[in-house]
Amino acid sequence: MRNQWWAKLLRIVAIVLMSLTAVITLMGGAGTTCVALEPNGFGGKFSAIAPFQWLWVLFVLVGVAAGVLGVRAVVLLIRGAKDAYRAALIALLLGATINAIHLFASRALRGASMPVDAVLYANLFTLAVFLLLHLPGVRQGIDFEKPSNDPKTGNYAAAIALAAAGLLVLIIQFPMASTHTIEGVNYADVWHNTLSLLGGVLIASAMLIAFWEARGIRRRHRLVTGAARDEKSAFRA
Repeated sequence: MRNQWWAKLLRIVAIVLMSLTAVITLMGGAGTTCVALEPNGFGGKFSAIAPFQWLWVLFVLVGVAAGVLGVRAVVLLIRGAKDAYRAALIALLLGATINAIHLFASRALRGASMPVDAVLYANLFTLAVFLLLHLPGVRQGIDFEKPSNDPKTGNYAAAIALAAAGLLVLIIQFPMASTHTIEGVNYADVWHNTLSLLGGVLIASAMLIAFWEARGIRRRHRLVTGAARDEKSAFRA
């Protein structure tokens, strides 16, 4: 069953979703740093949270930790390592919990919560997908805690996940502009050079993995073809 095309496809989709969620959670936690360190800045838009600055610092620390755990889970899922599925659930549950608290605190204190909503919904959606993939009849086919029978599946998953994460990092300033523009400054783009470099490295890594896998496929094809030709020649002899 683990060789079924649908099992391979679902495995790749789940890994890509997990990678995107990990990146969103990590950037969400890191992006809260500015407000946590200077709640009275930004035109006083966040001054209502100043008495609870310690809580926003906690949102940063736990949010970044959840993102890092998510990245670790992606690596384990690609490798098909032991406890990979549990690592993904822990990261998603932590990300969902801390961002749910963040959302309600923001709405209560300043009457708005975006972009925390997007981070929360990403964690909840990916968590729902992973729970569905653990249903009987499906989990046997995917089995995240065993390497795929087809080595190409893990390599393809890694390449697509890196490319998707890199693209998200490169364009994040555009979808977040509406919630991060204060007094004409798009604060989602203040780390433009850093994010551009990181996004470029991720996409380049994806291309390298894809190239290496394509090269391996051609090499294996030549070996199989050569072996078949030698066998045919020996038979004729």
